[in-house]
Amino acid sequence: MSMLKLLGLKELIESISRERNLPRLAVQSAIREALLKGYERYRRAQNLDRKQFDEDYFENFEVELDIEDEGFRVVSTKTIVEEVTNSDHQIALEDVKEIVEELGDDAAQLIGQEVVVDVTPDKKEFGRMAAMQTKQVLSQKLRDQQRQLIQEEFQDLEATVLQARVLRFERQSVIMAVTSGFGQPEVEAELPKREQLPNDNYRIGATFRVYLKKVSRGQQRGPQLLVSRADAGLVVYLFANEVPEIEDEVVRIVAVAREANPPSSYVGPRTKIAVDTLDRDVDPVGACIGARGSRIQVVVNELRGEKIDVIRWSPDPATYIANALSPARVDDVRLMDPETRQTHVLVAEDQLSLAIGKEGQNVRLAARLTGWKIDIKDKAKYDFEAEDTKFAAARAQHAAELEELEELEKLEELEKLELEKLESDRLDSDNQQFDSELPKTALDETDSEFESENQTIY
Repeated sequence: MSMLKLLGLKELIESISRERNLPRLAVQSAIREALLKGYERYRRAQNLDRKQFDEDYFENFEVELDIEDEGFRVVSTKTIVEEVTNSDHQIALEDVKEIVEELGDDAAQLIGQEVVVDVTPDKKEFGRMAAMQTKQVLSQKLRDQQRQLIQEEFQDLEATVLQARVLRFERQSVIMAVTSGFGQPEVEAELPKREQLPNDNYRIGATFRVYLKKVSRGQQRGPQLLVSRADAGLVVYLFANEVPEIEDEVVRIVAVAREANPPSSYVGPRTKIAVDTLDRDVDPVGACIGARGSRIQVVVNELRGEKIDVIRWSPDPATYIANALSPARVDDVRLMDPETRQTHVLVAEDQLSLAIGKEGQNVRLAARLTGWKIDIKDKAKYDFEAEDTKFAAARAQHAAELEELEELEKLEELEKLELEKLESDRLDSDNQQFDSELPKTALDETDSEFESENQTIY
């Protein structure tokens, strides 16, 4: 069999495998696919009759690499026929000389069987355009192999925290290097502007802990890994890493509300975290804060001074809401409408600004944490009777709207049933009319005679 030489093939496979952190078999597979695409380009260029090739036309062609002799050959699996109509997929029986001579008179039994034929072109015939096509396809295939390996390596690490190092900057994004474990090669990850912290100082070579938010599975350009410094999952990980009681599941984190990028530059990043425990001898808030604030300070330092409120979760909504508005002192929590989760929180006049927070940040985070719509009210000016009357009217209106909606649904259901009944009656009427219009067949006459004979016998 003929072979086209590829000088330095062995060294090429080794260098690509080393530079791109790809297995040798993956590199060989990419080279084979690229050479096959180059051969397709060569065959299309030789197509003087302008014949149309389908997408699967070249499926019976393969490329064989010879690593030791540094070359490749193209082979085609063809079907043996008596008369050839497609030379790329078929071969004449008389052309398979060696097998025909061995079988003699039984050569006809080869019809329909397949045989592998060497179709390697000469080096001059392969052409410059085919070589360029091979190079382009090889580059693309290697990128695809790399993306596939990255996906397999990191897909189980989604929603975990990785150590990252700043490599460069692209527009407003930071490109970072991350690894899946000790001794593993570095992979590029993107930290977009919206996932950055305002207090972080991103410089080349600086290291950060980042939250792996997403592993892209498409073929889009750029890094496949999307990391974040603003996700609430990073806060959860940092506390779990610093507080042994959380890792041992003695203390659990119930909810987290984080505003890492506030709408105004006058407000800094802030997080509220609700914790709880089933152990009466353990203070969950104290466990997270640590002796003299030692544990929470490690988290604050990692987040570059972000303000963190650790509060005690409670199954009672009023108590939970009051705790969530910490550090403000709450006098009363009125659950005005549990169905729509609306509440009025009454505080003293000197606690109003503290409860609302700078530009509403404190009450906004408390609402996210608890899932209730919170209205902060001055207790001294609060009119209990008027507010109760207003909410009673709102509840009555809401109930009336629900009742009206139910009535409409019932009417629609009745209309649907009536239409179905009318359609059924129409079909029955059509069937009866069709039966009455049918001509009397010979079979019907025979049945009538048979019935009259039976009556005469009996």
